[in-house]
Formats: sequence, C-alpha cells, structure tokens
Amino acid sequence: MTTALADGWVMTTRYLRHVVREPEQIVLYFSLPIMFVLVFGYVFGSGMAVGGDRYREFLLPGVFVMTQLYGLGATATAVSLDISRGVVDRFRSMPTARSALMVGRSGADLTRALMEMVVLLVCGLLVGWQAHRGAGPALAAVGLILLLRLALTWVGIYLGSVVPNPDTVSLIVFPLAFPLTALSNVFVAPGQMPAWLGAVAEWNPISATVAAARELFGNPGLGGDSWPAEHAVLLAVAWPLLLLAVSAPAAVRRYRLLSR
Repeated sequence: MTTALADGWVMTTRYLRHVVREPEQIVLYFSLPIMFVLVFGYVFGSGMAVGGDRYREFLLPGVFVMTQLYGLGATATAVSLDISRGVVDRFRSMPTARSALMVGRSGADLTRALMEMVVLLVCGLLVGWQAHRGAGPALAAVGLILLLRLALTWVGIYLGSVVPNPDTVSLIVFPLAFPLTALSNVFVAPGQMPAWLGAVAEWNPISATVAAARELFGNPGLGGDSWPAEHAVLLAVAWPLLLLAVSAPAAVRRYRLLSR
C-alpha cells in the first residue's frame, strides 16, 4: 500500500509538471471557468430572476458544478493520449504499482479541480455572488463539488481507456455531459419544468450537488418539497460514491486488460 501511494504521488507530480510545462494548457484550464462565470453570470444573470432574489446567486453554484462536469473531457483525453502514445506500456515494464497511473491521474485532476474552484469562487464574488452561511458550510459545499469531480474523474479514466482514439473522446464526452447539464437544476428549478421532466432533473446527480451547494452557500434554490429536494446533501454524497463504486473497479479492470 505504501509503495502504491508513493508511486501514485510520483505520477501525480508527473501530470502536474506536464501542465506547468505547457502554458497553453494553463490558459485553457482557467479561461474556461472564468468564461462560464462571466457569460452565464452576466448574460443570464442580468435578465432573469428567481423569486425575489437575483438569478445570478441561483445560477453560480450550478456553474461551479457544470465546470467540474466538463472537466471529464480533459481527463478522458489525457488517459487516451497516454495509451495511444505507449505510456502505459512503458510504465508497465517498470517496477511501479499497477494502480499508480490511475491514482496519479485522479490526484492531478483533483488538484487542478481545486485550483479551478478557487478561480470560480473569486470570479463569482467579483460578479456579485456571495456565500451567506459562513466559511464552514461554504467549505462543505466546495467539498461536495470536489467529491463529484473525483467520481467524474474515474468515469473519465474509464472512458479514456475504452476509446482508442483521443480525437474521438470529445465526440463521446460532450453528448454525455450536455444532457446531464440541460436536464438538471443548473439553469432553472425543477419545479418550473413539466412534472415528468422535473422528476428526472431532481434525481440527476448534477442536480443533487447543485442543490446541496445552494443550500450550504445560502443561495436561492426553489427546490420544492420532494424527497430529493429535502435530502439534497445526502444525495450529493450518495451519487458520487455510487459513481466511484461503479467506475473505479471498471477502470481498474480495463487497465489490467490493457496491461496484458
């Protein structure tokens, strides 16, 4: 276990060094979250309202989660590139733990996600968003968002190991991520949707984390009196753990097949 953790840390620093050595990646990583906050915050936030509160405070927690969802594509692409370039084969011939590549990938992506969250929070404060319930609940909200990102990272690792061509990864990831965003509570409360569509949106894993973040940040949510709305924090923990329980073993099995 100690060797696996040590090798995983080495792989984490490897991935992070790659980002530092490619400045265009840093610009891309941090310009996308800023663009999401500014575009959605001003384009939508200036023209809509949720109850008596500003729409911007309703929207921003959804944008925080949506940004982490679309980070799935970067994870899947990086894994697919490593496989296509023979990186997996090279490390397989070395005395390293079999799990090191996957642990390193998830560690590096979670580190990047944490930095993205800092950028998102600062940008949110600049456009008028606030966390009204204090530092403790705000940190809990950030923790739930990062927990979802960790689960999505392992989904991305599995997708990247399945898709042989890195160029086709985005063609697969976007059709998966876009419906999850559209059929959620990111842009509109489920109670304002048709009944059947609202039920789908309420049970969406993205909606659970967004609703929990709004609750912990003290932002308007209009969640309603349904079970998912009243137990948003519980679902925000349960959904990522379920995704991890499914995707992590699947990614490990796929890696073992590649190693053979």
